[in-house]
Amino acid sequence: MMRIFSLDEIKSVLNKINLVQEIEDGFIAYSNGDVIVPPVGELHFESPPGDVHIKYGYIKNDNVYVIKIASGFFHNSNLGLPNGYGMMLIYDQKTGEPKAILNDESYLTDVRTAIAGSISAKYLAPSKVKNIGIVGTGIQARMQLKYLHDIIDCESVIVWGRNEESLKKYKDDFSKSNYKITITKDIDQIIERCQLIVTCTPSEIPIITSVNTGTHITAMGSDTLTKQEIAAPILSQADLVIADSRSQCEFRGEIYQAIKDGFSMKDVVEIGEVIQGKVKRRENDKQITIADHTGVAVQDIQISKAVLKYLN
Repeated sequence: MMRIFSLDEIKSVLNKINLVQEIEDGFIAYSNGDVIVPPVGELHFESPPGDVHIKYGYIKNDNVYVIKIASGFFHNSNLGLPNGYGMMLIYDQKTGEPKAILNDESYLTDVRTAIAGSISAKYLAPSKVKNIGIVGTGIQARMQLKYLHDIIDCESVIVWGRNEESLKKYKDDFSKSNYKITITKDIDQIIERCQLIVTCTPSEIPIITSVNTGTHITAMGSDTLTKQEIAAPILSQADLVIADSRSQCEFRGEIYQAIKDGFSMKDVVEIGEVIQGKVKRRENDKQITIADHTGVAVQDIQISKAVLKYLN
């Protein structure tokens, strides 16, 4: 019989799961060709602006397939509503029988996205990070920093945003953490002072327009045809560019934008290949590395399976 699980029930089991291992295993399976992931389904809205992403797929010879629906309506906060909603639907892979609905309100999407960012930092950030730079002040900007805590030995953080009130709230929200938060509306403070930069906005105009040697950028915000946080020439300048999915990043995200500017996919590798050691990682602390994350359904498959295992 199909069961419906609430967000509170879902949150109650998350601390029992090795989330990094689950998502790493998913990336490895994906890069090894063991995952079937059709193109992303999506709806776009103009007034007010918003988007809905439908990601779905299955791991070969597994027990389930998963369909995830997640929305982002970025003016919802003005109405006192969450900016995102979502749920994950889990079905039996052999019969099609519905097994469960995880009514996670997009929380699992936020978590698996943040975990992906921490994985990129784990394998690609310089060995010495003096400052972490967070571009954005929303939910994902908070989640990224939360999950970097156990990966990167750095407590000095610079957070960029356009809105002074949002910046102050971000800093207040981390007041009881070990992080020392500096807020700024000057993006050059991020570019010049941070060795690890995570971009977490829905911007359609590049925010990061230059990069210093010895920097790793994890690009999380650009997951459609129109979003772009990093100026296209920066990808050509990088020593190493990583995609969560080569095929997907050719048609959305930062790599897609750079291709239109003449960037070649020839040397782009997948994070699943990096994790396995099949391809080179960062070789020294002077290199520029970029990870482009557009969000792959295997992340949803892995986190929903792990959650359901403990809920059952």
